[in-house]
Amino acid sequence: MIKIKNLYKSYDNFEALKDINLYIKKGETIVLKGVSGSGKSTLLSIIASFSKPSSGDIIVNNIPIAKLPDIHSCKYRNENIGFIFQSFNLIEDLSVKDNIYAPLVVSSIENKDEALIKAMKKANISHKKDELVKNLSGGEKQRCAIARAIVLNPSIIIADEPTASLDRKNSLDFIDVIKEFKKDGKTIIISTHDTIFDEQDYVNRYINIQDGKIIN
Repeated sequence: MIKIKNLYKSYDNFEALKDINLYIKKGETIVLKGVSGSGKSTLLSIIASFSKPSSGDIIVNNIPIAKLPDIHSCKYRNENIGFIFQSFNLIEDLSVKDNIYAPLVVSSIENKDEALIKAMKKANISHKKDELVKNLSGGEKQRCAIARAIVLNPSIIIADEPTASLDRKNSLDFIDVIKEFKKDGKTIIISTHDTIFDEQDYVNRYINIQDGKIIN
């Protein structure tokens, strides 16, 4: 459950988000639509507690996160959020399995190896587990990023422009993975301006953002 009320985000004299009010139910798949610079990524960053709103309230899984101190923000992310970045944010000189294992280092999960194997299998990247990330194709890097995002079994999956660096085939493969997450009951939020996400039956709602405002 994500409840956002009267949310604003400003950078100096620029208002990136203006009076955002949004309620996302557990298990919903939401697609945020809008051109680059519309505020989509800023909103995702706040939901993941990478950044703080200037004002307003946001409650995620019954946790008020608008004013969380950094140390508590990290704990909140580890326990609730799986974030798939547009640029993957992988460590190029480490292997696939080492990149995926990184979030497990600071987690309280008991069987870390089992969690690693499960995430790699879910993202269909097990066959590349010992390969250095820098040697992977774009689609393989995406799968590695997906496995890293789900290795802690988060309830919320956030994907910021996830197909921006992918060809059509790999974009369709990504959609297949998202469908599996939905079957697992995950809450999924995707920001994109890629038309490949249009009119998909697994999407519950499309939210249009323009100039920092929801315009639906």
